[in-house]
Amino acid sequence: MFFQFYLGDWCLHSSTTTISTTKAKKGMDTTVYQNYVKVLGVLIKELALEAKQQAVEKDTEFSTGYMSGFHSVVSLMQQQAEAFNIPLEEIGLEGIDADEDLV
Repeated sequence: MFFQFYLGDWCLHSSTTTISTTKAKKGMDTTVYQNYVKVLGVLIKELALEAKQQAVEKDTEFSTGYMSGFHSVVSLMQQQAEAFNIPLEEIGLEGIDADEDLV
């Protein structure tokens, strides 16, 4: 899988083996951190859903445990976003429910 994701001043390039970012503009401010969190959330969601698919296909203790780890991470990130009144869209974790999609 390969994709390019533009978010503010950043461009994320991803393939199955490489993930890199390039800065499109100069200067670091809070949008850099917002972009980082959003891209991280998008990547975590992608990996979590892939882990779910592998758990279903392989049905091994490892694949189930791997998916369970993503359940914990996604759930925690979503809970913290809610506690800080941050919309899930801003952290890239909209459209996934850890308790439904990662069990």
